[in-house]
Amino acid sequence: MKLVSSIIATVMFIALLLVTYCIHIWYFPVNVVFYASITDAFIAAILAAAVLFFTDLFSRLGGFEKSQLVAIWLLGGYAFAISIPTVIDRSLSFYILEKLEQRGGAILVDRFEDVFTKEFIDEHRLVDVRLTEQQQSGTVEIVDGCAILTDRGRAIVAFSSYFRLNLLPQRRLLNGEYTDDLTNPFRESIEAPDYSCGPSLGNSN
Repeated sequence: MKLVSSIIATVMFIALLLVTYCIHIWYFPVNVVFYASITDAFIAAILAAAVLFFTDLFSRLGGFEKSQLVAIWLLGGYAFAISIPTVIDRSLSFYILEKLEQRGGAILVDRFEDVFTKEFIDEHRLVDVRLTEQQQSGTVEIVDGCAILTDRGRAIVAFSSYFRLNLLPQRRLLNGEYTDDLTNPFRESIEAPDYSCGPSLGNSN
């Protein structure tokens, strides 16, 4: 019976999560999809926990079991936020599939660069979305028309660069061949001084 009670309680949490998420995205402003989804999961977990702990509906479950359920719900809510709304919102893979469908199911492989540079960036307002996310995360700030890396941003870059160089696949399949190109994507990067804001702004933090 405890298993049945746990399943019913979890179904309740899932229903609350979906309702909370839908109300949030339909009726309230959203700054960042991932953060909004995490917030919805947290709200749903609190509401479900209130029913779990403060009503007699799940009296068969002990305090430790109820606490375990809440922990599982929080992890499940995080997985939901990452795996569904955030992935669909951000995923280039989903975009490729959707673009193939839009174009009748097939696109020339050697024209995908045009698809990305001439369609994807504009259709998904990619620059606006990503810069907004970074500003909301505190990793970038906009000053006098320049996007400037903050101290938090530099710390994240230090971690991500180390991880990319040392802990991403050294032999990754890309278009039919195994390569380590993505462990150091700036290896052959061209210089672009025409869009740099210069060292003075870059070091303003």
